[in-house]
Amino acid sequence: MNKISQWIKTYSEENKIKTLVVGVSGGVDSAVISTLCVLTGLDVLVVNMPIYQNKTLDSLSDQHISWLVQNYKNVQSKKIDLTSCFDSFSGVFTEKDKDELSLANSRARLRMTTLYQLAATNSGIVVGTGNKVEDFGVGFFTKYGDGGVDISPIANLMKTEVWELAKSLGISDEIIEAAPTDGLWNDGRTDEDQLGAPYSEIEKAMIYSEENSLTEYTPTTDEKFNTTLKTYWYHRSKNLHKMIPIPVYYEEK
Repeated sequence: MNKISQWIKTYSEENKIKTLVVGVSGGVDSAVISTLCVLTGLDVLVVNMPIYQNKTLDSLSDQHISWLVQNYKNVQSKKIDLTSCFDSFSGVFTEKDKDELSLANSRARLRMTTLYQLAATNSGIVVGTGNKVEDFGVGFFTKYGDGGVDISPIANLMKTEVWELAKSLGISDEIIEAAPTDGLWNDGRTDEDQLGAPYSEIEKAMIYSEENSLTEYTPTTDEKFNTTLKTYWYHRSKNLHKMIPIPVYYEEK
């Protein structure tokens, strides 16, 4: 059994968890996590939660879930269309109180709420799908959305490592080769569109920053690399509040 699957299983057994709940988006991260969860032998509930979903992503999600159900006996699946729920939610706000970004984040938070509803009724936990670049590098996740999870099994793996793991797990090439996207935008923009650089380049900037103990953007002699490094630090600085503990006031005594 994969070491990560064993880690998930050990954690679950020690905490008397009966069910692993995973949101399956159609992307490689959730495909890897759902497969790793299934390999534990524990009951796994995989959930597709479309909200005005891109047809390709929705199809890839359904395809991966079908593959899991056909190949493993410990899998149950649900498809819960949250489009009407999202419409009702967004409809109570005036235009002043909503914009494209806030509504995109609300989609992620509705999905998180759905996963926790299912986890609560199945004696389960919500298993996170974030990788190291997203969770600890540029903060590319929704606070209390896809960032709201109980455990994060691949949060110490770079995106390129996730792709390699996906190949070894037998996940379809169509999912592995699909352009990464969070699926939260009606225009279908990809992660690269939002980040301004491929994951492989963002990873290099993250590794360089960690190895050199950088706390802010510091230019190098490589002008081409500086562009990526600046992009990395732009996102990291903007999203650092997601990656640190919640500030708490303590009165001095």
